[in-house]
Amino acid sequence: MDYHCNVKRTFVQRGSRIAEMDELMKRELSEYGYSHSELKYYPAKLEMIIFLTKVQGLMTDERFFLAELQVCLQKRFNVKQIDINVAQVKPKGLCAVAQCESLKYKLKGGLAARRACYGVLRFIMESGAVGVEIIISGKLRGQRARSMKFNDGLMIHSGDHTNYYVSQAVRSISLKQGVLGMRVKIMLPYDPKNGVSRIRPDIVTIHDYKEEEHFALEPVISVLE
Repeated sequence: MDYHCNVKRTFVQRGSRIAEMDELMKRELSEYGYSHSELKYYPAKLEMIIFLTKVQGLMTDERFFLAELQVCLQKRFNVKQIDINVAQVKPKGLCAVAQCESLKYKLKGGLAARRACYGVLRFIMESGAVGVEIIISGKLRGQRARSMKFNDGLMIHSGDHTNYYVSQAVRSISLKQGVLGMRVKIMLPYDPKNGVSRIRPDIVTIHDYKEEEHFALEPVISVLE
């Protein structure tokens, strides 16, 4: 019984540490298009992969941040060796977190909400998405809070396939008039090689008609003696 409790406690501790690390990355690397991070446990070391949209900007501006992060994670995870790798998010337009951060910085720069949302929506659809839904709520213009919804294409909202086909992200930004909340949902396309390999049940595939081969039958003539 103690063994199962220790195993459960170990996984809970790993999950809490991953959540702490993800929150730290959101604050420190948001301007470089932080998407998500992965942790891989090995017997002798720990490997961390950070997925960004602006990898070159991080390697140029924040070279010392990775060294500080490595020391911080060594103390937090109590490991002697940890490797930090930075990877590029591909494709950029199908990552909900990256597009939500892009929308956040557009609004922070003073761009109109409607124009910023339509720009992000058009970029996502041009990247090959099946559908997009963007919701912004808060004090957009006047003193009264309201919400605006922008959508295009197909979007599923229920069923098990939403766990695989729908990528979503939620962010908030503090402006002069108040706090704005934004949500970006992207319907991913079917891609068995690099993306979602599950086939949706509402997709009907009609195969071409296969013509039957007609064989000419030769008459059999038997001679009776």
